[in-house]
Amino acid sequence: MTSQGAANTNRREKDAPGIRGITKLALDSGIVSDIVSFKNLSDDKEHIALVFPAENLELTPLVRLHSECLTGDVLGSSHCDCGDQLREAKEQIGAQGGVLLYLRQEGRGIGLYNKLDAYKAQQDHGLDTFAANTHIGFAEDPRSFKVAAEMLKALGIEKIRLLTNNPDKVSDLEMNGIIVEDVISTGRFETEENRRYLQTKSDKGHSL
Repeated sequence: MTSQGAANTNRREKDAPGIRGITKLALDSGIVSDIVSFKNLSDDKEHIALVFPAENLELTPLVRLHSECLTGDVLGSSHCDCGDQLREAKEQIGAQGGVLLYLRQEGRGIGLYNKLDAYKAQQDHGLDTFAANTHIGFAEDPRSFKVAAEMLKALGIEKIRLLTNNPDKVSDLEMNGIIVEDVISTGRFETEENRRYLQTKSDKGHSL
């Protein structure tokens, strides 16, 4: 191999997505999981994985791709079901082992402040959650889940059972080399405040 070829190989290896660090994290459920940070991910964001221990190592890992939602996950907003889905994922994956990927994709990838602008567009103009995104100049859902596939491969996982209602997550993962052996639907966490939000997601193909 020429020196230039060796340099190119080293650069590819250096730039490949990988694990940056692993530490233990005690959760409110009493379970201690590994929290994993990554390097060289394609979107350069600080995504993390919670890796829960599994008693049955032969069972295909249960995986949830959860997009960050400050208003739902942290503040307890009743206008979406994100916080409920996050709690459900921690319970189910914590009980049987697997991985929760927490993706820094606030507001379906448009960012926190833009998401708040989209909320205001919903309130002022009666728009649904997807139409509000286009109203302020974004695609309905600009997320890509390629980075989730990169994270799973960095963890040495290429076959999963996926906890989701969103068919886009299945197709994106499969397109990026992850085998989705089974799809398990999340619960339906309906309130008076989020009923229209859930109906809109259902209309867009989510299996609610």
